[in-house]
Amino acid sequence: MTPAMAVETMAVSPWVWAGFVGFVLAMLALDLGVFHRHTHEISMKEAAIWTCVWVGLALCFAIGLWVFYGGDIAMLFVAGYFMEESLSVDNLFVIIAIFSYLKIPRRYQHRVLFWGIIGALLMRGGFVYLGVLLIERFDFVLYIFGVLLVMTGARIAIRSDDVFDPAENRMIKLVRRFIPVTHELHGNRFFIMEHGTRHATPLLLALIVIELTDVVFAVDSIPAIFGITKIGFIVFTATMMALLGLRSLYFLLAGTLDKFRFLHYGIAFILVFIGVKMLLESYWHPPIYLSLLMIVLGIGT
Repeated sequence: MTPAMAVETMAVSPWVWAGFVGFVLAMLALDLGVFHRHTHEISMKEAAIWTCVWVGLALCFAIGLWVFYGGDIAMLFVAGYFMEESLSVDNLFVIIAIFSYLKIPRRYQHRVLFWGIIGALLMRGGFVYLGVLLIERFDFVLYIFGVLLVMTGARIAIRSDDVFDPAENRMIKLVRRFIPVTHELHGNRFFIMEHGTRHATPLLLALIVIELTDVVFAVDSIPAIFGITKIGFIVFTATMMALLGLRSLYFLLAGTLDKFRFLHYGIAFILVFIGVKMLLESYWHPPIYLSLLMIVLGIGT
């Protein structure tokens, strides 16, 4: 058995699972209840500090894995974390387009993203659990994931003017069809009473659309991380840590994303590499550091 295959087993105590979930809940409570209790515009400096905090926490978690479970497990986490973080950058373009179209001021965007991240955490957690069950029961699921990733990577690589257009987005039209939405904002409120009827504000519309688009992005990111490792705990923790840092990363990069002209090539490279790795699972077991190196190369594109 090769080292890459042997490391796919990891005994994790229920207390470790509970401790990690408790950490996530505590950080969310501190975020909304203490650090962002009052609505304000997130500055570049604040976003940079928080981005360093989240990345630092992820690296500290990796060190803890190294101490208690070994270097290979820690490298799997780091590879999964950086891959999820890099794939999420593509999602930021969509978020910017939604906020711009709905005219959501920067000072209210953190509130939308906070609740959006909570929804994404719950949804991604469910996807990870379902993925683990499918892979444990049906080996061929990995090959399906591999084909999907290669096809998605190829589609992303050849796209040129594929820009998200909120005005033509079906999800926005569908939400507006079933939920009455006001034309103007009302502070940081998601709902208001108007003429005796509860109406949603553009803040809620932005939140719903961001949640729905995240489902689409999860179809790529969740299979991709299973191409790094099939250990449920590593998949779950890497995904959650990447999501926790997504808000600060958004405010840090929001004004500079137009400079990432070749980002889609890097994402396509990562998806195709992971997809091929999954398709060759029975014949090719590359060392963990090679997967990490490929992800770093993709991010640096």
